[in-house]
Amino acid sequence: MSTTAKLTIVGAGPGDAELITIKGVKAIQSADVILYDALINNDLLDHASPSAELIFVGKRKGCYAYQQDQINELIVSRAKSHGHVVRLKGGDPFVFGRGAEEIDYARQFDIETHVVPGISSSIAVPAYQGIPLTKRGASESFWVITGTTKSHQISKDIALAAQSSATVVILMGMGKLTEIVQIFSSENKSDTAVAVIQNGTTERENVGIGTIGTIESIVAQKQLSSPAIIVIGAVVNERVALSSICKQFETQVTK
Repeated sequence: MSTTAKLTIVGAGPGDAELITIKGVKAIQSADVILYDALINNDLLDHASPSAELIFVGKRKGCYAYQQDQINELIVSRAKSHGHVVRLKGGDPFVFGRGAEEIDYARQFDIETHVVPGISSSIAVPAYQGIPLTKRGASESFWVITGTTKSHQISKDIALAAQSSATVVILMGMGKLTEIVQIFSSENKSDTAVAVIQNGTTERENVGIGTIGTIESIVAQKQLSSPAIIVIGAVVNERVALSSICKQFETQVTK
């Protein structure tokens, strides 16, 4: 057990257990307590010490194991009583992960704080499908937007992004898909390519490819649901060529 009250916020990556950093694994190995979310790959917990306390604090099907205030209090109490607390979060903890809020709270109690960045699903999930977020001649930039705000409303930034030529990546947006389609349609973008990728980078990955005008029916047909990300833009049309390259590489590696 560590003698210092310490919090390390660790990004677990997008789902594939191998997409965590070496520094992230080392933090897990040294933890006295691990507070982990629903979207992390549970195989990562195999790196924990046998003596570490593992506490699930995530959300499943709208049900919270702990509210955020309770998680904050748990971080402080366990750091004071046990030593090193690792807060294991899916993706990157500073991309819609509330990692900064937890660090701010812990620092009020003189707890030593650290962060280990993680690979964000906003970048890795499209990459696994061979979708480049930027490509010369197709997209010069990309937006990463939450589909649902703290007040459970659709983000106003989506309307701004729809006016641009950038690639738009929407996290936590499946519940707002109809509104998203309406916004892009109002900008005369019904023919713009869209990918919806569920459980990206995992064995349960499922994807639907279409356009703004067709994506709702494709999602219904393929029964796609959260957790999923939505990628909107011309770069989605690059998927086939890049996917073939990725498959060739995987074949070479496994031979």
